[in-house]
Amino acid sequence: MSRFARDRRVYFVEEPVFDSNEPVLKTTICPQTGVHVLTPHLPVDGDRNKALEGLLADFVALHKIHKPILWFYTPMALEFVPNGIAPSAVVYDCMDELSMFQGAPKQLRALEEHLLRTADLVFTGGVSLFEAKRHLHPNMHPFPSGVDVHHFVQARNLTGDFREQQNIPHPRLGYAGVIDERIDLPLVEQVARMRPDWQIIMIGPTAKISPDSLPRRDNIHWLGMKDYTDLPKYFAGWDVGIMPFALNDATRFISPTKTPEYLSAGLPVVSTAIRDVVRPYGDLGLARIAHSAEEFVAAAEQAMASDMGLKWRERSDEFLKSMSWDSVWGGMSHLIAQVLDSEKRKPVSSDLSTRAIQKVAAGETARV
Repeated sequence: MSRFARDRRVYFVEEPVFDSNEPVLKTTICPQTGVHVLTPHLPVDGDRNKALEGLLADFVALHKIHKPILWFYTPMALEFVPNGIAPSAVVYDCMDELSMFQGAPKQLRALEEHLLRTADLVFTGGVSLFEAKRHLHPNMHPFPSGVDVHHFVQARNLTGDFREQQNIPHPRLGYAGVIDERIDLPLVEQVARMRPDWQIIMIGPTAKISPDSLPRRDNIHWLGMKDYTDLPKYFAGWDVGIMPFALNDATRFISPTKTPEYLSAGLPVVSTAIRDVVRPYGDLGLARIAHSAEEFVAAAEQAMASDMGLKWRERSDEFLKSMSWDSVWGGMSHLIAQVLDSEKRKPVSSDLSTRAIQKVAAGETARV
């Protein structure tokens, strides 16, 4: 979004915060990117979607926003699109199969079907997700997450230990990302038990699972959420970047951003058999793939014992050139421009009416 903000206004609507007696929409402009961040503050009680729709309708009218590009990260946002809005294009950025996540709303599938019929353009967050959904829309394109190579490459030249890691001995196996039902917690505990001299560092917020479910051992370190700017400093002190993902519905189509971030930092990578990691990273020898705790330990040992050398790093860097956020942004911009230039694009304003969406959410068939 920061790259789109270079040549157009970008309004990013965040999840609501339930801390206000009356619905209020607070707006800030990110000084680094120019993105307008819209944060709804809502009462705990009341009709959430009606309040959101009202706040956004008032904002659109106040700022005279005409024919915007509507960009959806989730079909659930259809429930509060302001009535009567006439977008110039509708983009669905399908980053994951959200319906398979723990606690997914029951109406999500129906809303996604409606969004797929309405959208002019669909992006998917990985190749396997694209292959599973490509038959659902004629203008769908895979865009695995990019990587800020210049940010993470800093880890290769940093010396010394960073804060919390100073008193943690080596070897260190590190993970950075959300810790939820996608993490194989029994695997993390098994690896820690099999190699008590190894230190497993887990960075990231815990979501949708109880903190009490996290395995507690002396050599597992749950460091919590960290600032993005500090991640290279943590990575610099690791010996291996790990992705201990469970193989379940929630991970069937994920394309982890961790893979290119670890590689940019110069770390060897060990992962469970996530499809979008096996292909291409495993096939290209850029990541080691494990199917059990024993294989995970063996792969980590190989990673730490082998001298990766200049050729491995050159192959990794060459592959990462095609995964920069600039290249992702450029590809998406080109496709959006094609939609905007098309004289055959179908009108979509009626498809996004509140009444139609309410019928879809209620399980009724909507004609589009």
